[in-house]
Amino acid sequence: MATMGLTTEEQKAVDAFRKDIVEPSMDKLVIVDFWADWCGPCKELMPILEKVAAAYADKGVLLAKVNVDENKFIASQFQVRSIPTVYAMFQGQPVADLSPARTEPQIIQMIDRLLEQLPVQGAPDDPMADVEPLVAAGEELLLSEGGAEKAYSLFTDAIGVVPGHCGALSGLIRSLVLLNRLEEAAAIYDSLDEEIKRDPALERARAAVTIAAEAVDPDELIALQQAVEASPADHQARFDLAGAQMAAGNRDAAAEALLHIIAADREWNEGAARAKLLEIFEMIGLSDPWVSSMRRKLSAILFG
Repeated sequence: MATMGLTTEEQKAVDAFRKDIVEPSMDKLVIVDFWADWCGPCKELMPILEKVAAAYADKGVLLAKVNVDENKFIASQFQVRSIPTVYAMFQGQPVADLSPARTEPQIIQMIDRLLEQLPVQGAPDDPMADVEPLVAAGEELLLSEGGAEKAYSLFTDAIGVVPGHCGALSGLIRSLVLLNRLEEAAAIYDSLDEEIKRDPALERARAAVTIAAEAVDPDELIALQQAVEASPADHQARFDLAGAQMAAGNRDAAAEALLHIIAADREWNEGAARAKLLEIFEMIGLSDPWVSSMRRKLSAILFG
């Protein structure tokens, strides 16, 4: 890569490229993805590259992303004429053009061929490789009836391997919530560093603890329902009912109550109903089909 007569910004780009891509490529196979925010095919290809790179990480494969709009000089050095353009680099040199591969099987086939030909060093034993299956199994158990106890055990094992694993900590806290060990769940969450709490996985745990704290006994729940029936326009009563319903596990009723408030007065109490609904979404997980359905209902109210 030519470096004579570079501007300050170009030199910074070259230095970053050397640090992030060239140096790792001395013993790893680095897949370099040239992309841009406005490029639709790039956004379709990137998740596939991320998935393959993650699957091949223990074999010494890394993925590096180069935004061509932010790194025009780097893109020009590689003579990028269209995007997505994908190169494989080893020991500081491009060794293959992966751009023609657009499906997972095609990419895997090309990477397998390169790994057979090049002395790429695989990753050392990574404790994360042992933890991720435990966390995934625990999350599956949390979705099943009566699976919280087994999930708690799996998350405990995961934390024993990697104590600060955010996914395992989140699962542990949410397991305790489902087991009605709310004080213990809150104590674990409160003991965490503020930086860890900002992780999305721990945000889910916080939401679970907050919502569970709104649980009431059956008689009080009935009283809240009667209060709403007696005064349908009382948003506070309906809001309190929604919190109690969610804590009791009736997410459909809770969501409908909050959507009712939003439809009637979206700015009520500084948007408290919408904030509570988003907190519920966060706790359940944005990829959950139920959340997707409720988000469509919310959008219809806000923008319909």
